[in-house]
Amino acid sequence: MFTPSRLTLARERRRLTKKALAERIGVTPHTILRYESGDIEPPEGVVQKFADVLDFPARFFSEPDIDGPSGLSASFRSMSAMSAKERDAALAAGTLAFLLSEWVEKHFELPEADLAELSDYTPEVAARSIREKWGLGERPIKNMVHMAEAKGIRLFSMAENTVTVDAFSIWRGDRPFIFLNTFKSAEHSRYDAAHEIGHLVLHKHGGPSGRQAEDEANSFAASFLMPEADVRAVVPRIHTLNQIIEAKKRWGVSAIALIVRLRHLKIISEWQYRSFCIDATEFGYRKNEPFSMSRERSVVWQKVLTTLWNERITKNDIAQQLHVPIGEIENLLFGLAGGGDDALTVRPPLRLVPNE
Repeated sequence: MFTPSRLTLARERRRLTKKALAERIGVTPHTILRYESGDIEPPEGVVQKFADVLDFPARFFSEPDIDGPSGLSASFRSMSAMSAKERDAALAAGTLAFLLSEWVEKHFELPEADLAELSDYTPEVAARSIREKWGLGERPIKNMVHMAEAKGIRLFSMAENTVTVDAFSIWRGDRPFIFLNTFKSAEHSRYDAAHEIGHLVLHKHGGPSGRQAEDEANSFAASFLMPEADVRAVVPRIHTLNQIIEAKKRWGVSAIALIVRLRHLKIISEWQYRSFCIDATEFGYRKNEPFSMSRERSVVWQKVLTTLWNERITKNDIAQQLHVPIGEIENLLFGLAGGGDDALTVRPPLRLVPNE
């Protein structure tokens, strides 16, 4: 048996066109097209070539179809800056994350989704509503990753070493997924997580797209991370960039994000806004965050991997059961789960019970 969609998935994950794959396999692009459309089935020797060239186990190509995310259903941040190859590679990683998530849910009880559908709300009101629903009040959020996981959001890393892919989110049935680029700063990832929560609650059933959808998710993220009442109480007046650098620590955001928020709340004038942005750029704060915070780690993945390690089940064992490269498992957990299997000793408060 050969599953055509899995060839497409592996090819796109490796950012290869049909023509590029055909050249490496020694066939015509039209032949690759016919393989992927299911018109013809490749001989066993060609399947092994796919495995060698794409660095996927040969068994991967004979497993059942995978219901993966599509470009229409996934909400990408900064999608306009992405190439088609980058988008398809990220979506392919999302498909592999679905496989991994299904495997984990067969063995563990994970938190159910605790979000709301708020498409009729403005972003600012939606942010306040979610804060109220989650009992956050006006206080800063200490750890976005822990909070998102506790509310049933499945978090994965994209580990895409590119500045054009920030994050994306998608609903799969009643399961919300967020994928974060963990090559970005901790502050950037926190904002990305809040941005994607905005998409999940504001655009679950479609709605605005493109720039409007991104603007709404940005407004949600700013309001969610930096509640107006708290910002006004802590920094009612700002005179210097150093004040902003010091204040940003409270909300765990970048200096630029706080500058934009202060402008939106009219705590600083347009002149101050432009001046602070120029100064922040000159100091290199757009690329290197001052007083950067520690990266937030997943409590769910550390607990899952620790429990599995105690049963002598490693990430490599999971990869073999799923017939995917171990590197893909590592990528999905990169920057979230901490060190290697033998280093996972954290005992977090979330209750995860292995299934019988």
